[in-house]
Amino acid sequence: MSENENEANVPSSDRSERNPWSFIIRGMWRSPLGLLGVALTTISVTLMVVGLIFDLLGLISNPYANVFTYLVLPGAMVTGLLMIPLAGFLRRRQWHKFGISREHLHINLSDPKHRKFLIGFIALTVINVSVLGVIGYEGYHFTDSPYFCGMVCHEVMAPEYTAYQRSSHSKIACVECHIGPGAQWFVKAKISGLRQVVAVLTESYSRPIPAPVEHLRPARDTCEHCHWPDKFHGKKLKTFTHFSNDNQIEPEVNEIALHIGGRNPVTSEFEGIHWHVSEDVKVEYLAVDEKRTEIAKVRVTRPDGTHDEFVQGDIAVAEGVEGEWRTMDCIDCHNRPTHIYDLPTQVVDFGLLSNEINGEIPGIREDSLTALAADYLSREVAVNEIGPALRELQYQRNGEDIEKYRDDIEKAGLYLVDSYLVNVWPNMNVTWGTYLGHLGHKSEEYGGYLYADPSYGCFRCHNWEHENNSGKVISQDCDLCHDEPDF
Repeated sequence: MSENENEANVPSSDRSERNPWSFIIRGMWRSPLGLLGVALTTISVTLMVVGLIFDLLGLISNPYANVFTYLVLPGAMVTGLLMIPLAGFLRRRQWHKFGISREHLHINLSDPKHRKFLIGFIALTVINVSVLGVIGYEGYHFTDSPYFCGMVCHEVMAPEYTAYQRSSHSKIACVECHIGPGAQWFVKAKISGLRQVVAVLTESYSRPIPAPVEHLRPARDTCEHCHWPDKFHGKKLKTFTHFSNDNQIEPEVNEIALHIGGRNPVTSEFEGIHWHVSEDVKVEYLAVDEKRTEIAKVRVTRPDGTHDEFVQGDIAVAEGVEGEWRTMDCIDCHNRPTHIYDLPTQVVDFGLLSNEINGEIPGIREDSLTALAADYLSREVAVNEIGPALRELQYQRNGEDIEKYRDDIEKAGLYLVDSYLVNVWPNMNVTWGTYLGHLGHKSEEYGGYLYADPSYGCFRCHNWEHENNSGKVISQDCDLCHDEPDF
């Protein structure tokens, strides 16, 4: 006999003593949906509190445990809370089938049972809201943390997170730059995050992650919260240290004085490199490729409203396509301000400079570059093969003489492995030179592979080829941006 039939067979005198609230509450405890709602809510609240305590005490280091605590369990709790009144509503709809009176629900505070019910309901509501509030607050900060960005989608974000951890911005949360303040961008970021979660689950994400980021907030809303282009920096000494295969002991040192500029406190004029992002002028450009390396047009608007447009004739703009003009800001030069990757020669030259690689070993620079820049199927393969590859190259070069340098060669191999692991991820198609910077202008080629492309950097615009209607071109004069140090 069903539960509803049991209630229908209860003597009318007993049923008359029950009010509508009694039938609903009793029904929820006997209804599968109601029991599921109560159980789901209770279990979720308990696990959330336990997970929160473990997280605050530092007893959990697994990011997926925090995802379960701050994202999955709150959803389960809310679902359970919704099931409980739904079970009561469905229960009440069935009353007419069994002749149970459908009186209007009311609260009578003079009735002790009603008072107890109301007090219990308020107490449980306060507890539930408090738990959800704390979990929501902690969950909000967890989803905005670099730990969440880098560890939850570990395979996808491993390259960027690793580079971030060793950068000068490693103490700044990812959202400070990628989202910034404001509710509008926060909502956009969370919606975009859902799309990215789907891409991760379906393994439809890009390999490597495309750069530049298409919908990044303007630098004036992010970078300039800390950095100030108006500040006059004047000149800054920059030192470049290079070794060569012919001289592994004495590096070639080049020093230049960069004209960082800013607003000159004496003349009140904007000058130097930071002129490009000054408030006095507006510099815009039209790129015809996603990487913003092929600049078809450059437009400069002055404070009086006049402007010049410089065009490079050999870069075609599709007919009928206006294109999207971008206003130049910090990111157009500092396009890798945090996620900076090294090039093979930088790794090897720094190893020689820091004595991680012994420059007295004949041919060690060339052999280190060969071992480091080889194409390995995976990071695991690279860990196992870089050291032996370096030893084999040295053996072919120096024969039995490598015995006296055996320990140094082992040390160099370990250094190369460590450097490889923070720069290359074959599973994400991230290799040497995948992400290049626009700061300066350099070209680097080794073994027939171009690691630094001259189309990146200043020469995108400063190439003598962008010309306005009067025949004036954008200069490539070195003295515009740097000269010999005089201090």
